[in-house]
Amino acid sequence: MTKIKPQPGIMEIDLYVGGAAHVEGVSDVVKLSSNENPYGPSPEASSAARRASYELHRYPSTDHAQLRAAIGEIHDVDPDNVICGVGSDEVLQFIAQSYAGPGDEVIYTEHGFSMYPILAHACGATPVKVAEQNRVVDIDAILAACTDKTRIVFIANPANPTGTMIDLDACAQLAKGLPAGALLVLDGAYAEFEAGYDGGVSLVERSENVIMTRTFSKIYGLGGLRIGWGYAPRTIIDVLNRVRQPFNLSTVQLAAAEAALRDTSFTEKCRSDNERLRRWLATALEDLGVASDPSHTNFILARFADQDEADACDAYLKTQGLIVRKVAGYGLPNCLRITIGDESSCRRVAHAIGQFKRGET
Repeated sequence: MTKIKPQPGIMEIDLYVGGAAHVEGVSDVVKLSSNENPYGPSPEASSAARRASYELHRYPSTDHAQLRAAIGEIHDVDPDNVICGVGSDEVLQFIAQSYAGPGDEVIYTEHGFSMYPILAHACGATPVKVAEQNRVVDIDAILAACTDKTRIVFIANPANPTGTMIDLDACAQLAKGLPAGALLVLDGAYAEFEAGYDGGVSLVERSENVIMTRTFSKIYGLGGLRIGWGYAPRTIIDVLNRVRQPFNLSTVQLAAAEAALRDTSFTEKCRSDNERLRRWLATALEDLGVASDPSHTNFILARFADQDEADACDAYLKTQGLIVRKVAGYGLPNCLRITIGDESSCRRVAHAIGQFKRGET
C-alpha cells in the first residue's frame, strides 16, 4: 500500500459530473443540461477572440487591468476591488483556500451548487449542509447553524439548480448576523437573468464580510473559455490575489470577455428572450401537470410526481434528442432541470413532455 497520502478531505470529494452532451444512436440532439446560452457568444466576443489569437506567443496581462476596467464601467464598481479567475469557480476556490482550513466549517444549503462541499473538502474544512424551505434559501436556518468555527457561507443567488432567489434585504440580514470572522459569498452566476438585480454589488459596498462572484459562462455564452470575476472589499481582494496564479487568464479569454461585456445590446436581447421563453415553457409544463417554482435563471426545475416519473420522462426525452439534467444528486430526485433554449427547443421540450404525460411514447 502506498505511503503517499493526499491532504485530509481530498478523498471525501465526490467528483463533479457535468451535463451530458450526446445520446447514443440519436441525431439532432439539443443539449439542455448545462444552462448554456442557446444563441452562443456575442459576435463581438468571437471577433475579439479571433484577433487575440494572433498574439498567442505573448504572455497575457498579469493584473487583468483592461478587463477589470470594463467590469467597473459596465457594472459601476471600483476596478481595484475586482478579481478575475478561470470561471467564477476559480474565484470560489481562492476564497476557500484563503479563508478556510482544517477545523473550520463551510456552510452551504440543502440544494446548493455541488462545488461548495467540494471546495470545503479540498481545503480540509468541514462542509455543513443547511436545510432550505421549499427549495428557497432559509437565512434563519443558516444563522442557527453558524458556530465559532464558521468561516464561509456559500449562497447561490439566484440558485442552481432550483432557480429560486432571496432578496438583498435577506442577504443583508444574513451578512449582519454571521459570526465575527465569517464571510458571506454571493455566487451570482445567474444574476444577469434577473432584471434590476445587481448581484450583490450594493451589499458588498456597505459590508466588510461579503464577496460577490459572477461568470461569463452563462448569459455571455463563453462557457468554453472559462472566465469569471469577484467583487469584494479591497482587503479581501488583496488576500485573494496572493493565491491567484499571475497568468491565470489567457489573452484570448481577456479579449473575449471584455468584448462580450461591452456588447450590452446582445446581452439585453439574450435576457429578454430568456425571460419570454422561460415564462412560456413554465406555463406550458404547468398545463401538463408539471409544476416549477418561479425561476430567476435560464432554466426551470420541473417537478414530477416522484423519482420514477422523472426518470421515465428523462429517458423518453433522450429518445427525442432532448438532453436535460437529472438532479437527484442535489436532493431533488423527482425533478429535472431544463435549460431554456431557443424557441424551437422550448417547443420541442413541451411537445415531448406532453407526449410522455399522455402516454403517447
